[in-house]
Amino acid sequence: MKTDMDRKYRIYKCIAGVGKWVLFALVSFVILFPVYWIFISSITAPGELFKTPIDYLPDHPTLDSYQFLIENVGLLSKIGNTVIIIGITLVVGTIICVMGAYAFARFHSKWVNLAFGFIIATMLIPEVVTARPLYEFMQKVKLFDTYPGLIILYISSIIPFTVLILKNFAGEIPVSLEEAAAIDGANFVQRLFLIVLPLMKPAIATVCIINFITCLNNFFTPLYYSNGIQVLSVAIVQLPLRDNMYGVPWDLVSAMGWIILLPIIIFVAVFEKQIMDGIMAGGVKA
Repeated sequence: MKTDMDRKYRIYKCIAGVGKWVLFALVSFVILFPVYWIFISSITAPGELFKTPIDYLPDHPTLDSYQFLIENVGLLSKIGNTVIIIGITLVVGTIICVMGAYAFARFHSKWVNLAFGFIIATMLIPEVVTARPLYEFMQKVKLFDTYPGLIILYISSIIPFTVLILKNFAGEIPVSLEEAAAIDGANFVQRLFLIVLPLMKPAIATVCIINFITCLNNFFTPLYYSNGIQVLSVAIVQLPLRDNMYGVPWDLVSAMGWIILLPIIIFVAVFEKQIMDGIMAGGVKA
């Protein structure tokens, strides 16, 4: 009897394991195939994109789409603008949000809670509602179509979500750790940088990757508040139509899409461990 039960258990375990890997393969295919198709379309000649039967590997791979983007669309300048704006946004925005999240987690009063609620409430306001008055304000203060103006707008867009996540994470760090460090003679700055921030690294890495993707995909802000400064998210809808004035240049669209996707893939691959640690730590109560 026991042998039969053991055999059935092993069979059940084997079927469950195979089913798990089959499900994993299906989900991976659904997620990765569009990414693969974008890349393949970007290195396929325009005349071969719609041939039948479909070629899942191009017969004559070419980098003409990327060369066209560099020579005729100003791809390098757009990449430079994107790197400058998003890089400064992540650094400055993360510093501001870490300090704000720590303050909201450690200091409690009516006014502090009111300020936190006000920041979180801004997440409920659609961008289009504030677009007109903010547009006029940016023009009056001479920040329209400038790097500082765009950076301020980008930072303001990531503050509510980042403060919310980091505040919850900082609240789970025991105050006793800081009290013990204070007894040993550590001042406030030392407690913040030597005790709190190292424990918040997983959460900081997690919000950084989320903010990086959010800023890279931000379409409304650079489109509405800038004319001369162009970033990748806006450039993808401003591609020339080449010879056929009525046809969408799918090879150029695919190339630009892959250029936007590649940094996200690299960023996630580099910070995978920190992101997973942040997700796991955020799901466990102290």
